[in-house]
Amino acid sequence: MKIKGPILLSVSAILFLVAAYFPQDSGSDKEAVLIRTLIRGLEYMHYEPADINDEFANKAYDIYLDNMDSGRRWLTANDVNKLEGLKTQIDDNIKEGKFDFFDLSIELLNAGVDKTQGYYQEILAKPFNFDKAEMVEMDSDKRDYAKNDKELKDFWRRSLKFETLTRYTSALEKQEEAGEEKEIKTKEELEKEARAKVLDLYDKWYDRISKLKREDRFSDFLNSMTSVFDPHTNYFKPIDKQNFDIRFSGRLEGIGARLQTDGDYTKVVDIVIGGPAWKGKDLQENDIITKVAQGDEEPLDVKGMVVDDVVQYVRGKKGTEVRLTVKSVDGTEKIISIVRDIVYLEESYAKSLILDGPEEGEKIGYLYLPSFYADFENKDGRFCAPDVAKELDKLKEENVDGIILDLRDNGGGSLRDVVKMSGFFIEEGPIVQIKSREKKAEVLVDVDKRVQYDGPLVVMVNSFSASASEILAAALQDYSRAVIVGSNSTHGKGTVQRFIDLDRTIRGYEEYKPLGQVKLTMQKYYRINGGSTQLRGVVPDIILPDNFHYIKTGEKQEKYPMEWTEIEAVPYDQNVMSITRDDLRVLADKSETRVKANPTFQKVLENAKRFKKRRDESEYPLKLENYQNFVDTREAEAKKYTGMFKSVINGGVKNLKVDVSSFTGNEVTEARNTNFIESVAKDAYIKETLNIVHDIIKQKNP
Repeated sequence: MKIKGPILLSVSAILFLVAAYFPQDSGSDKEAVLIRTLIRGLEYMHYEPADINDEFANKAYDIYLDNMDSGRRWLTANDVNKLEGLKTQIDDNIKEGKFDFFDLSIELLNAGVDKTQGYYQEILAKPFNFDKAEMVEMDSDKRDYAKNDKELKDFWRRSLKFETLTRYTSALEKQEEAGEEKEIKTKEELEKEARAKVLDLYDKWYDRISKLKREDRFSDFLNSMTSVFDPHTNYFKPIDKQNFDIRFSGRLEGIGARLQTDGDYTKVVDIVIGGPAWKGKDLQENDIITKVAQGDEEPLDVKGMVVDDVVQYVRGKKGTEVRLTVKSVDGTEKIISIVRDIVYLEESYAKSLILDGPEEGEKIGYLYLPSFYADFENKDGRFCAPDVAKELDKLKEENVDGIILDLRDNGGGSLRDVVKMSGFFIEEGPIVQIKSREKKAEVLVDVDKRVQYDGPLVVMVNSFSASASEILAAALQDYSRAVIVGSNSTHGKGTVQRFIDLDRTIRGYEEYKPLGQVKLTMQKYYRINGGSTQLRGVVPDIILPDNFHYIKTGEKQEKYPMEWTEIEAVPYDQNVMSITRDDLRVLADKSETRVKANPTFQKVLENAKRFKKRRDESEYPLKLENYQNFVDTREAEAKKYTGMFKSVINGGVKNLKVDVSSFTGNEVTEARNTNFIESVAKDAYIKETLNIVHDIIKQKNP
């Protein structure tokens, strides 16, 4: 979450500190400047700063090792032992601006990548024997590091055999289904084709690895340090911060095309509706960008560049021209001129629908909010609070009898906006308490006496609803203003982060800038009842089963999360509409009865048990017959649960009258809107939530 204000005072303080800490020596290495600036900032500003000592080094080492070779595919136990010997020097390296440990890790990692590239090329050059009974463990957490190169190569043989076997059996099945109408290939031919597909997959993967720069690896190293402080304190390279801002605001300046690496080239994978590229109609999906020119300048050959670097050349300020040399699917080459503009990612924004309630004539508003987006960098930027206010006004114009606010999978965002938004449903009062390090808690209050919506309200959440989503759900739950419906609990993130531009924290060293930014945890937030959502999340008033019902999820599963704590409550009340404890008991009992009688939800619970069981099974047979039996058993079990959400069960799902015109006249826009309506119409969770809204309406208007 991000807010403006006190951050400016904090930056000025750290500027003085770090400037005093560093000698004015322009010969310092950028990495030394960067890591010392970063760590000193964390020590000074983080809510719970970690001591940079051997304990810190051990934790950072564990995180880094897990990240650099998470699949245990490149390093052997001997390599790990070499790193182990230097791990307690990590804290000393930070203080001295040295990189003995990091340099060794890169050396070992590069050697491992080079070595294993030879492994997979050699192994995939020969046919596999699928008659031999053996197994492969694909969960790296259940495997030790290979003792030596021989053992590592054998793991590669087994894993590549598994990859080939999955494609080979699939090809056998397709050929059987096709019958004699198509050309019948021999088993040897099918096996060879399967190996070729795996080879192509790994060649492309290793090509991407080869394009990684030292700064990319160093960024991972820095983030192993920041993660010791807490899971949400992270270092961002300049391009990473740009991408974060785009996701956070739903806005960018550029051409409106999504790009990805395809071998040595950059491919267009999507054109954003409404953007300059979409309006121009010249650039198409699957076009390959070979050169980029700024206005009348000479074109820059971008062959072999990583996509992040290409994006830097393609993006640019509104009104500027970029010329792309592209190769189309048919092989033709052309130069496309595009004038950059503001691009809005509409799928990031709030939107509403009208749904039929369970009773004839009942009309329920459905408001979907994918994130608590905010564009702090632009005065005309989009913010979720005013957008939701507009959606509420439109729903009231439709005379809805109740509203569902869907925050499922909403990972949070703007603290300022969630305070405003929570206030839409009460007269005024406290929403959340924010506590900085060694300071008393500050109460953030809704001071607007208006009530934008005073009717029945249900908030939908799940285990991926986090941060700002949890603030809103907790506040409305504490006020007894809404019924919270969802999975066992929300994510459990009760901390506040702010971005610090590292360039502003140190004088001089211009040759090394930009250094990037750090998103660090500076505060914790608490419910108005004094409790915290940290680790525990928000427990819904009515719990509906999902696929993660029997699996531990959320913040408590992270490596070094901050602890749960509580503070004093603050006075709060509201006189809009109250869902009392007795009301909740009745609502929950009715919902539980429906869920128990609902075949879909009972299947969901069965599937959740299967999901947990299958998640724990990570060892696979490599003999063809055994593998086929293994797959057949799994598919037979899975077949019972397919099609659970394919039928339309929510009738009368439609756009608001005022919105209809915005979805007509464009094929792509219409298709996306249709998909949205269809997904809501087939959603069993929305179906049960509609029943809950109906029950609230009947409670309040018997």
